[in-house]
Amino acid sequence: MNYSLRQLRVFVAVSRHGNFSRAGEAIGLSQSAVSHSMKELEVEMGVRLLDRTTREVALTDAGLRLANRVEPLIDELHAMLLDTRSFGTQHNGRVRIASSQTISAQLMPQCIASGALQYPDIRVLLRDQAQQLVLNSVRNAEVDFGIVIDPGESTDLDCEPVLHEPFLLLCREDHPFASRSVVEWQALNGCKLVLQDYASGSRMLIDGALKAQKVKAEIAQEIGHPATLFPMVEAGIGISVIPALALPMPQGSRLVIKPLVPEINRVLMLVKRKNRSLSPAAQAIWQVVKEQAEQLSEKRSQQGVYGS
Repeated sequence: MNYSLRQLRVFVAVSRHGNFSRAGEAIGLSQSAVSHSMKELEVEMGVRLLDRTTREVALTDAGLRLANRVEPLIDELHAMLLDTRSFGTQHNGRVRIASSQTISAQLMPQCIASGALQYPDIRVLLRDQAQQLVLNSVRNAEVDFGIVIDPGESTDLDCEPVLHEPFLLLCREDHPFASRSVVEWQALNGCKLVLQDYASGSRMLIDGALKAQKVKAEIAQEIGHPATLFPMVEAGIGISVIPALALPMPQGSRLVIKPLVPEINRVLMLVKRKNRSLSPAAQAIWQVVKEQAEQLSEKRSQQGVYGS
C-alpha cells in the first residue's frame, strides 16, 4: 500500500470532527482537498472508511477500527517530533572537548568560563592530551571535537583554523640573544636547544622551520610537558623555541623571550569528524572557542609584545 502520513492525519481529523469542512479548518486544508485525500486513502486500502451524506461523514466499521488504532499513534508521533525539534535547538547537556597541553592551559580556561556565562546549562568536560591522542579521541567519537595544531591533510576530519601564533625564542637574561630586539632563525646554528618531543603538535613544525632556515642545532633535551621547558632553559641546558601560547613565563624567572625572524606561525584548529553534525550544545561551545581565540589574537596585536 502506498499511503502517506498526510492522508492519515487528514483521516484522523475527519474522524474527530465528522465533517470535511471542519476537519479542513483544523489542519489548514480546503474541503475539496480533504475529500480528495480521503478518496485516495480508501483506494490505497481497498476498503470504504467513511459513509458520506450531504451534511456529515460517518466512520464505517473499518474506519472506526482504523481510527481507534491510528489516532494514538499520530498523537504519539506528533509528540515525538516536537520533542526532537526541542532537542535540536536546546543548549544544555555535556560537551566533551580534547586539546593539547598548552592549549588547555592558556586558551581553554577562558573558553570554559565564557561558555558557562553564555550557556549555564551546558557543562564542558575537557580532556588534556597530547596532540595524537586528541586526534584519536575525535576520530573515535570519544569527544565532540578537539583543538589541535594543524594536523595537515586529513580525509576523515573537518578542520577550521581559529588562531595563528608565532614561534618565539626563549633564553636566559644573561644569554647573548637577550640583548637583541629580534633574533634571526639562522642565529640558532650550532646552539643547544631544549624542545618538546614529537608528542607535541609543534615539534614537527619547529623541525620544518629549522630545516627551511638551514639551521643545524644540537637538541640537548626533548621533554614531554611544555612547562618543563622553562626550568630547563633557566638552568642553562639550552635555549628553546616555543609557541606564543606557551606564555606567560613563570613569575620571577630569569628568562626572556624574543621574536624570531622571519616570523613563522603555527595554526590552531578546531577539528571534528568529517560529515558528522555537532549537537546544538557542542556547536555553541565551538563558536565560543572561536570567539575567545579571536579575542586573544586581537589582544596580542594591540599589546604588540608577547607576555612576560
